Amino acid sequence: MTDKTLMDRASGLKKLFIDIRSNKFFELFVVTVIVISALKVGIGTYPLGPKLTAALKVLDYAVTIFFLVELLIRMAAEPNLKRFFSKGWNVFDFLIVSASLIPIDESEMALLGRLLRIFRVMRLVSMIPELQVLLNALLQAIPRMGYVTLLMFIIFYIYGAAGSIFFADINATLWGNISIAMLTLFRVATFEDWTDVMYETMEVYPLSWLFYLTFIFLVAFIFLNMMIGIVIQTLQSEHEKIEGNPDAHAPEMITSENPITAPSIDARLARIEARLEALPDTLAGGPRRSEA
Repeated sequence: MTDKTLMDRASGLKKLFIDIRSNKFFELFVVTVIVISALKVGIGTYPLGPKLTAALKVLDYAVTIFFLVELLIRMAAEPNLKRFFSKGWNVFDFLIVSASLIPIDESEMALLGRLLRIFRVMRLVSMIPELQVLLNALLQAIPRMGYVTLLMFIIFYIYGAAGSIFFADINATLWGNISIAMLTLFRVATFEDWTDVMYETMEVYPLSWLFYLTFIFLVAFIFLNMMIGIVIQTLQSEHEKIEGNPDAHAPEMITSENPITAPSIDARLARIEARLEALPDTLAGGPRRSEA
């Protein structure tokens, strides 16, 4: 068997792996298996009989093997492993699939194996581009949201100190110190029976409603809307990046870096150019033969 035959077979296998990876039905099947895996984890939290438990264990083995094969196909479809691991979502999938290989039998790693299997559902993000856009927007918004959170903490601290000073004698359970007071303010900000807290202090301080209303106006309305605005603005920026660069999410098998498709396209272009160059000579020689 010559080296050329081996190279042709390797190229054929790589093209097969690229076709499988780019197949929409295969992608849909992978998403379906991810959902089944997530449902399997949820079902396992209920008390089950021995037969159903054994069936779920077999299903877990099958899902793990499928994820491993699917990951190997995607790795084989890349020109090299460096390109595969250059993408963050591929690294994430590799870690999740590798962690799924941890056995879940009665061993010291059983709890860790069960815990890591929960994150299989996160593979939906790596399979669905729209979810990737949402998650990227959220991650990019976190630093900007940190400053809003810091300012919100300052407001909590000021109101917590004031509440502890004025209301500690009324109800030490809710306002005994600044940490408990800040926890009470969080209850007020989430509207969890906040009127009961307010009416209790209003019996001693009738105007204490101003304390609660100003706090709710600042935290629940202004700061919450600021965070929502940051996320929406970041999400809009992500969509503008995609619209400005539509090839960013194009199928990889049509890029010029593909070692299989690029040479074949170049060869076809060369043949077309040769035919176009020979076309004038053909047209010029045709009438002369007819006149003869």
